[in-house]
Amino acid sequence: MKKIRVQFLLFVYDKTQKLYRKYFKKKKRQWQFNEKQLLEFQEDSLGRKLGEFYRKHGFTMIPKMENHDVHHLITGCGTNFEDEIAMQYLLLGNGKLNAHLLAAIVLGTIILPEYVKIYIKAYKKGQNMRAFHHWDFEELLWQNYEHVKDFIQQKENVVLH
Repeated sequence: MKKIRVQFLLFVYDKTQKLYRKYFKKKKRQWQFNEKQLLEFQEDSLGRKLGEFYRKHGFTMIPKMENHDVHHLITGCGTNFEDEIAMQYLLLGNGKLNAHLLAAIVLGTIILPEYVKIYIKAYKKGQNMRAFHHWDFEELLWQNYEHVKDFIQQKENVVLH
């Protein structure tokens, strides 16, 4: 039964992601690097880790959606469907809000409700991270992956003087 529910979600995702890129990512341009070029970055860089992520999972870059894949790396969210929904919850907790994200959360929660505890945990994790959902990670590809990840996983603290 779960297989049928996931197939339905994949069908909906396939039909909506092109619209999402067209209407929500109008001003965004695709990155200037491909998967092979990312593997040429320094070994400990974000770019190299992203290239390895693509190779490991057999994925190709989707134009204008490259940041989404970086989100997988820095949050530790997996790539199966319940993890994709959990990542949307994490991004909501991190401050991201748009119609596509809300639709994914609502539909994902209705179709796969057995993971609601994981979704809530992901939301709280996003709240406890530095706001990163709006960053352009292409500019950070040369940076040390662990440093970027550690920086994001630190909640911003307000210091009053």
